[in-house]
Amino acid sequence: MKEAVYSRNEEFLSRLAQLALRAGRVVLDVYATEFAVSNKADNSPVTEADERAETVILAGLRDIAPEIPVIAEEECAAGRMPEIGERFFLVDPLDGTREFLARNGEFTVNIALIENGIPTVGVVHAPALGLLYAGRPGHAFKAKVQDGALVGEAAIAVRSAASCLQVVGSRSHGSPETAEWLKRFSGHSFVSAGSSLKFCLLAEGVADLYPRHGRTMEWDTAAGDAVLRAAGGAVVTLDGTPLRYGKRHQANDSDFANPYFVAFGDPALAAGVARLPDATAS
Repeated sequence: MKEAVYSRNEEFLSRLAQLALRAGRVVLDVYATEFAVSNKADNSPVTEADERAETVILAGLRDIAPEIPVIAEEECAAGRMPEIGERFFLVDPLDGTREFLARNGEFTVNIALIENGIPTVGVVHAPALGLLYAGRPGHAFKAKVQDGALVGEAAIAVRSAASCLQVVGSRSHGSPETAEWLKRFSGHSFVSAGSSLKFCLLAEGVADLYPRHGRTMEWDTAAGDAVLRAAGGAVVTLDGTPLRYGKRHQANDSDFANPYFVAFGDPALAAGVARLPDATAS
């Protein structure tokens, strides 16, 4: 496959989706057992599902695009971070480990291609929910997963912002800063969701806004960000700058750590919010 056409190639996206499905089956195999849990150096939980799914994804990406380096969560936790260039993969084999432990189904397998700092291709698979979201420039879709295959594939797109905004936020990582930031809106409804599914709710037009005032890493957000951008949305930092990827040697944070950000369905909403006064300012 020619490098120049990765983000425009339907076969490439299809192969990433199939790879996510294979990893999802491994995750569900562990989910059905009484699995053990350990903690990484940052005290975040990790299970056999994280590790086994990442092994499947890394092997699959070597087959699909061996020339593209991969930044994967568990590899990074073990200190294995290859040099990256303009193009690389970001992998979170099990986003929402706390949701996995709570057995609420809201965990995902995430694979994204980054090109020049932008997530251009992404797949988000929620194996316990039987759903898969995927996107590349100009095309985003949602499909059900039945018997290991995609069925009912349908194009998705963001919606125009509702008069009463539907805000989606983290089920396991809420913050007082997010609650304060939302005070700038006179009225909104709020729903919690786990993992990168929050981006997907915006991408399919059932929510408007996802503010995140809490720590995330690039592998947490890249696949969902790619799906949302493909569906017509945007993800920006609190100063309105598009969220970028491949952040290494940061003066005030670790490699691949994200700043706080806000994801929008309607890009016009992003522009409007930038002009709103901060309701928390004194």
